[in-house]
Amino acid sequence: MDSCNCVEPQWTPDDLLMKYQYISDFFIALAYFSIPLELVYFVKKSAVFPYRWVLVQFGAFIVLCGATHLINLWTFTTHSRTVALVMTISKVLTAVVSCATALMLVHIIPDLLSVKTRELFLKNKAAELDREMGLIRTQEETGRHVRMLTQEIRSTLDRHTILNTTLVEMGKTLALEECALWMPTQNGLELLLSHTLRQHSPVQITVPIHHPTIKQVFSSHRAMVISPNSPVAMIRPCTGKYMAGDVVAIRVPLLHLSNFHIHDWPDPSKRPYALMVLMLPSDSARRWHLHELELVEVVAEQVAVALSHAAILEESIRARDLLMDQNVALDMARREAETAIRARNDFLTVMNHEMRTPMHAIIAFSSILQETDLTPEQRSMAETVVKSCNLLATLINDVLDLSRLEDGSLELDIRTFNLHSVFREVLNLVKPIASVKKLCICLRLAPDLPEFAIGDDKRLMQTTLNIVGNAIKFTKEGSVTVMVCLERQEYLRDPRFPDFRLTHGDQHFYLRVQVWDTGVGVHAQEIPKLFNKFVQSNSAATRNYGGTGLGLAICKRFVSLMDGHIWIDSEGVGKGSTVTFVVKLQQLHPNETKQQISPPMPPKQLQTEFTGLKVLVIDGNVVNRMVTKGLLVHLGCDVTAVVSCREAFQVMQQAGTNFKVLLVDVCMPDMDGYELAICVKEKFSIQAERPLLVVLTANPDRSTRDRYLSIGMDGVLLKPISLENMRNMLNELLDQAFHM
Repeated sequence: MDSCNCVEPQWTPDDLLMKYQYISDFFIALAYFSIPLELVYFVKKSAVFPYRWVLVQFGAFIVLCGATHLINLWTFTTHSRTVALVMTISKVLTAVVSCATALMLVHIIPDLLSVKTRELFLKNKAAELDREMGLIRTQEETGRHVRMLTQEIRSTLDRHTILNTTLVEMGKTLALEECALWMPTQNGLELLLSHTLRQHSPVQITVPIHHPTIKQVFSSHRAMVISPNSPVAMIRPCTGKYMAGDVVAIRVPLLHLSNFHIHDWPDPSKRPYALMVLMLPSDSARRWHLHELELVEVVAEQVAVALSHAAILEESIRARDLLMDQNVALDMARREAETAIRARNDFLTVMNHEMRTPMHAIIAFSSILQETDLTPEQRSMAETVVKSCNLLATLINDVLDLSRLEDGSLELDIRTFNLHSVFREVLNLVKPIASVKKLCICLRLAPDLPEFAIGDDKRLMQTTLNIVGNAIKFTKEGSVTVMVCLERQEYLRDPRFPDFRLTHGDQHFYLRVQVWDTGVGVHAQEIPKLFNKFVQSNSAATRNYGGTGLGLAICKRFVSLMDGHIWIDSEGVGKGSTVTFVVKLQQLHPNETKQQISPPMPPKQLQTEFTGLKVLVIDGNVVNRMVTKGLLVHLGCDVTAVVSCREAFQVMQQAGTNFKVLLVDVCMPDMDGYELAICVKEKFSIQAERPLLVVLTANPDRSTRDRYLSIGMDGVLLKPISLENMRNMLNELLDQAFHM
């Protein structure tokens, strides 16, 4: 086919179409020029946009496109070559920039897509962070509730208040329909419904502790969702029409209280648990959340601790109340005992005085009778009367000593004394009795025994004399041996009391005294009883000897006062016995011996008659006054007897009544011995003119004697008084007055 070089005929421009194109190009150019301005504003405001050079390139492309459309406005009419050239350059630049922009977008789009991915990731992270913040806020709210609940629980230490507060606060915090606490019974076999949220006085319902649901809950320390049909959850009110709400149960451990035995607390050996049951409202789509279960677990731990503390406090209060009741009872018993002791001491004091009054008369007149011409039979009777009275006086002294030992009023009289002389004096006192029974008595003093010691020589002598006297008393034939030595570690001691230990030191030593006899002996099982008061051996051999049973009881207490121990050994009845006691004495320094122990005075001739010695006897008891006057008259004294101190002063004021000795009874109705001594000192200011004051008393206590001597009395005479005692006392007074 031949080629056609024909040309399409010239299209005549339509003025209307040209007008629309012209207007369109104008607005396109206007839009193109406005877009870069907006991009510039965006770049200026966006400080973090990473692709600013791309935006510059894109802006240039848009400007060039706008310029092309703007230049194109001049092409709709006849135009010059310059316009065509500008139009061509503009389109070439637009093509270059558009291609460069397209190529750059190929590289930029993946980065922009990755930025979008990161944006989505950040959005997801932000959403997750929001959820975590919500959880944290929930946990903080839960913690706040826990702190409030813990504060409420610990604000009281009453168990019932703690449980009620726990249920109420849990009900408020978790919006519960019902909350209950099941406590184990004392036998640990059942759970008892003790507290509920809605019922102030719950019905006494029990559930076996071996129920599968309960065993499952008790096997874990976490809160567990259980069936609403479980027997521990069947206590809620029947309010739901369709379905019951979820139920959670958790164990509440009851801590082991090893030092407390609480009356209503279960056996701690079975690791008891209480059970807390929490129920959500019925007909509700609500479920238990994790933070709510954690709240329940924390509260259960706090309740367990609070319950244990409350139980301890309740038991402590109960024990305190019981102790207070016991203290009140003990205080009443103590007061009653003190009243009884005071009554006993008052009784003994009165009886001592009243019994010594007739004894004073009997001994005094018997001693006077012994110095008269008597037939052998009469002399034997008088001696028997004197011995019987002396035995009765010894019994009275023993009873008084025992009374003072029991109430703690007896104190040791500590002083320096000759240790050897004490035991030789004991031997001299018992030798006459031993010779009558034809017994051989022997005293052995160890070579290393110190001659002097510091202690109560009177109680040591009384203890030794009592034991040696018992040995002679219960020995019909044979011998009695007294061994005195220093106690050694290797010596045998009482196996029945192994706790007795010696405490060695340079300032003291222990004295060991053993008394062997070949007497009646004693059964081994009866030995511990012999140290009880008013108790004797039950064997027929010992019952024939009589006695009060006070001697060994008093000896044991004396030895205990001297930090010692006493015991008896015997192989049986008829095989004799050995009494051993150990006492603690103070060591005397060799340089102090001569200073503290005065040398014995050389013996001198004692007066037997006191002819012309003027004596004033002041005694309100007519018998005592007559007896004392009789003794003095028998000794040759010029005696005046009055019944009161007032009368005595009246007599002393009379002319020619210069009394040398005043004998006054301590129990005077108008004035006691203390007041009398003061009055006599005031009346006779000159020592040489003052009469010698002697007090007559029935109290054998040494402290009483020292008290009288400290106030100015010159002598103390103990009732009952024999003729020999009165003679010795007058000799001492006159000798004392001679050396003044």
